[in-house]
Amino acid sequence: MEDGPLFRALADETRRVILDELTERDGQSLFELCSRLIMRHGITSTRQAVSQHLAVLEEAGLVTSHKDGRTKLHHLDTTPLRTITERWPLP
Repeated sequence: MEDGPLFRALADETRRVILDELTERDGQSLFELCSRLIMRHGITSTRQAVSQHLAVLEEAGLVTSHKDGRTKLHHLDTTPLRTITERWPLP
């Protein structure tokens, strides 16, 4: 996978906050994420906006999702972040 989608995903502050929220509590629904963004961070993005952010994060491989009944749950996957350390390894 090329690095472009990864860096694009990480460039947005709201997407980084979503990743922080999934780090703290993995497997959240869109409704849960929207609620946490409002209550904990004052981010009043619409459900559609948060859904679009999640799509960008999924495209970058940082978020995976699966259906649990009628609810879609989102999970953090930090595997793509390894490309950053592989690209610029410490001496």
